[in-house]
Amino acid sequence: MTKHPKKADFPVSQVRRYLEPGPIVLVSSAWQGGRNIMTLGWQTVMEFSPSLVGLMISAGNHSFELIRQSRECVINLPTTALTDIVVGIGNTSGADIDKFTQFGLTAEPASEVGAPLIAECHASFECRLHDDALVDSYNFFIFEVVKAHVAPSPKHPETLHYLGGGEFMISGKIISRRSLFRPEML
Repeated sequence: MTKHPKKADFPVSQVRRYLEPGPIVLVSSAWQGGRNIMTLGWQTVMEFSPSLVGLMISAGNHSFELIRQSRECVINLPTTALTDIVVGIGNTSGADIDKFTQFGLTAEPASEVGAPLIAECHASFECRLHDDALVDSYNFFIFEVVKAHVAPSPKHPETLHYLGGGEFMISGKIISRRSLFRPEML
């Protein structure tokens, strides 16, 4: 029998500590000779086919206009090996520095979009803007992943999940319940 945990009131401004939708990503962008990388923790898978991903990008972020104008980006998945770089990228502005140079990251050309891939990341997902209906109201972009590049090993890399307050959680152990799923639900 499952125990019932005792719950206490919690500040609603901090629910992100429990509801962050996924791992921290590095979003690379490029427009008219400029390029940038931003650290992002607010993304969500929205559909499988086509592969749609929603990103909340603050209008105050230097990447916002690069992405809005180019209508594309690359979502790069860093591992825990890049933790300090992830924080450094988030603490600086691409309006002031070239983050690829500053943080020693390798920009590789993408095959479907103009934004660069980050070679040091475990995976890179080339994206084109699918729907911008929520950008003006909520800074929410909906992208279609048009090309995916993933390192075959490790199969389950350690990724970072931001809890707020300067704390990260590392992706946990993998458990399988595959046998409990109906085949069409896998």
